[in-house]
Amino acid sequence: MNIELLERLCTACGVSGDEDDIRDIILEEIKPYADELKVDSLGNILAFKKGKQRAKSKLLISAHMDEVGFIVTNIESNGTLKFAEVGGIDKKAACGKAVLIGKNKLPGVIGAVPVHVLKADERAKNPSIDSLYIDIGADTKEQAEKCVSLGDCVYFDSVFEADERIIGKAIDDRAGCMALIELLQSELEYDTYFSFVVQEEIGLRGAKGAAFTLNPDTAIVVEATTASDIPDVSGADKVCSVGSGAVVSFMDGATMYDRTLYKLIMDNAKQAEIPVQTKTKIAGGNDAGAIHQSRGGVRTAAISVPCRYLHSSTSLISRDDLQAVCDTLRLAAELAAGNDFTC
Repeated sequence: MNIELLERLCTACGVSGDEDDIRDIILEEIKPYADELKVDSLGNILAFKKGKQRAKSKLLISAHMDEVGFIVTNIESNGTLKFAEVGGIDKKAACGKAVLIGKNKLPGVIGAVPVHVLKADERAKNPSIDSLYIDIGADTKEQAEKCVSLGDCVYFDSVFEADERIIGKAIDDRAGCMALIELLQSELEYDTYFSFVVQEEIGLRGAKGAAFTLNPDTAIVVEATTASDIPDVSGADKVCSVGSGAVVSFMDGATMYDRTLYKLIMDNAKQAEIPVQTKTKIAGGNDAGAIHQSRGGVRTAAISVPCRYLHSSTSLISRDDLQAVCDTLRLAAELAAGNDFTC
């Protein structure tokens, strides 16, 4: 498992609709290994690699390149920047965070009204996006306009550290991208299609186009999913647990996953002694929501790494869980491509 590659992917900037930097890294990694490769009009990477055998079921494996972030909407007279969210972000998790703005990666910090001037009832509330701003150290609008433009994307600026636990930004879904890259770089049992898609965080947009173009029979989406195994959360609300293996979902807020694929993956992973778990709360969603409805329908499974603090500046996963995702993915790919589900 290439942790150096994961670090390179996570520290790259790629807010939804602005995936150029991360796309370039992925293309560099997979170009020598893909038998066919193209970038479509939306910016999705579509790749094909021949295996030892022709697939009995045309398989697509997909992960999304984009990450949550912000976009500059106004420059105030005092030189601060107003912004909007790109993807779902907890406002509490944004305050005080370091960010980078635009192609030149200008440093800034997300600020809010100081707590000591807030009324008692205001302190208990989540800040509204309108009450936040980005401070780049400018004193006037004219100073800020020299280095920032409306529409510039804003990215979290976070450290990446890896030991038994891995922390960093954009693990959702650069962990999935890493798993796809490693699989594509290896010898495959069956012919397989891959897509690294854009704009998942703002409505599964890239996956919809990629699935329509490639028209698979089966699909596996590789993701990061919320782990709420933290103090004061119990039962099904934990969703899944860091350290308990790869997450294979039977249902979420966007998809009812194919029952045959789900059972095949879970049963065979357990037989292979790969640690796996499932989601215990029907919530959230991923690109499977678009892929499984494409054209006449696609048998779809999702394999995810359990991730704490999703959609924040710093997420946390387990190295062992990520390895379990890679192992489960290889097994699932052979099961999905090696079975003729039409019989």
